[in-house]
Amino acid sequence: MSSIDESKTFIPLNIAVLTISDTRSLADDKSGTTLADRLTAAGHKLAGREIVTDDVEAIRAVVRRWIADPGVDAVITTGGTGFTGRDVTPEAIEPLFEKRMDGFSIAFHMLSHAKIGVSTIQSRATAGVAGATFIFCLPGSPGACRDGWDGILAAQLDYRTRPCNFVEIMPRLDEHLRRPKAKGASA
Repeated sequence: MSSIDESKTFIPLNIAVLTISDTRSLADDKSGTTLADRLTAAGHKLAGREIVTDDVEAIRAVVRRWIADPGVDAVITTGGTGFTGRDVTPEAIEPLFEKRMDGFSIAFHMLSHAKIGVSTIQSRATAGVAGATFIFCLPGSPGACRDGWDGILAAQLDYRTRPCNFVEIMPRLDEHLRRPKAKGASA
């Protein structure tokens, strides 16, 4: 089990949230709001928040911009991970990954299975790294966003989490880019 090492200093990250939906606006985007509220309550900075339609090129354009932005450490998307004809988030984002994070999908499905049973197979939650930016793709429900943040991301995006976390490896992700991220973290 992981634990918080109180002797370590919390390092706030810059996290962008992208909602993928043909029907939502910022005013009624419960999933994006859930993520934004949780990440800021944890002490992180909301680096950006947008909504795009279920369109491969529109999704890629926003995510590419955030990958290229040295002020964005992580991207969390919500929506478009199902199986309907308009659900294209994995198709849009996975080709951008330099490295896939298969364990994220497994961990997400384990958490989800405990809550909704085998219906978890209807999600194609995915994650990876591109340009030293972590990218996590969650389903479009507020419950799935709560589960993903509370059960996985809150701990893994906290430098104090032991035995390991994503923040401590961020400087090594940058070795090939020479782009500083998470200043103060050391691995």
